[in-house]
Amino acid sequence: MIAGNTNRAYGWVARLFHWSVAALILGAIGLGLYSNSLPTGTEAQLQSVFAAFSWHKTVGVTVLTLAVLRIVWTLTQPKPRPLHPTRRLELFLAEAVHWALWIGMVIMPVTGWIIHSAAPGGFSRILWPFGQHLPLIPENADLAKALGHFHETGWWVLAGLIVLHVAGALKHALIDRDGTLSRMAGPAHRAPEPPASQASPLSHLLPILAALAIWAGTALIPAEQTEEPVATAAQPASGWAVQQGTLGIEVAQGGAPISGQFGSWQAAIDYDPTAKTGHVAVSIDIASLTLGAVSDNAKGPDFLNAPAFPTAKFAGDILPPATEGIPHIARGSLTIAGQTVPAELPFSLEISGSVAKAQGEMTVDRRDFGIGAGYGDESTVGFPVTIRFDLTATQQ
Repeated sequence: MIAGNTNRAYGWVARLFHWSVAALILGAIGLGLYSNSLPTGTEAQLQSVFAAFSWHKTVGVTVLTLAVLRIVWTLTQPKPRPLHPTRRLELFLAEAVHWALWIGMVIMPVTGWIIHSAAPGGFSRILWPFGQHLPLIPENADLAKALGHFHETGWWVLAGLIVLHVAGALKHALIDRDGTLSRMAGPAHRAPEPPASQASPLSHLLPILAALAIWAGTALIPAEQTEEPVATAAQPASGWAVQQGTLGIEVAQGGAPISGQFGSWQAAIDYDPTAKTGHVAVSIDIASLTLGAVSDNAKGPDFLNAPAFPTAKFAGDILPPATEGIPHIARGSLTIAGQTVPAELPFSLEISGSVAKAQGEMTVDRRDFGIGAGYGDESTVGFPVTIRFDLTATQQ
């Protein structure tokens, strides 16, 4: 068999690309569905999820590499002439599905790689030594979330295109019995000789436009709307009202740091600028946490357990700095997942007139709160968790 295509059949290079990419795409879809179906209740189960997603990403990158090579090869080769040039609608549909498949086998792994690059802290590694992140892609949780919806929807679109492609092949084999499959799957010399035909440029352009429309429509499918918590800190018991601010956490996952934020929390602050003393009470809505790709797992029963313990609290007395220029300390107690431990929160404070800006952080050990009790070492989830805040408040 010759390497290049002829007017009668595909060469061995095109066949190798076709069947290897097809097998890998089916494998990537299967791995993605399998990864999403795995339980995450124990450390061993979560490690299995990480491993499955790593293989899914690795297969996806392999598909991307082979797909680009296949498209380059295809553009340099003649295409076997159609066996039924008068069946224009059938030719249009077949060509549109082919182009949509080629676009999908590139755009799906590319979006997956962008998600991998943009997701805070990353989530499962690509199993190769050539780097994990695409250049010029910033760490951006909103970008990862938006493309994540397209990526999940797009795999179903790609699966549907594969079904249409297979259905067309079966029609040729079982109904038409015209030898079409021998062009890609059988001996090339047995492929039927196609009639002479000459297609117009428009006949090639319209299927390409249809294929682009398929993927443009996929991008326009709206994500399921969920009620987002309002990120704010609320009414103070007395003294100072928080106008804006952020409250976040950072923890190591699989050895890499991953950051998240609580979208809904309330702070009651009483502070005397003259005495530099006061009191603070913070209430945090656990369900409002976003923590990259593991948000749901972090709020589940093995970790923060939001259904059973929907609120975390910190309450403490604000102590004056021992000397000028060092941080204040809020000393009190921190309650998470129903467990209360003593805690100290150092923070810097700048007051200009009636406006105060404060920021600080403290590190706690998740084991003190019984969080992730089934994860006895740090290979999956680290023990230290950093809690940090940054806020602006006005005096009432």
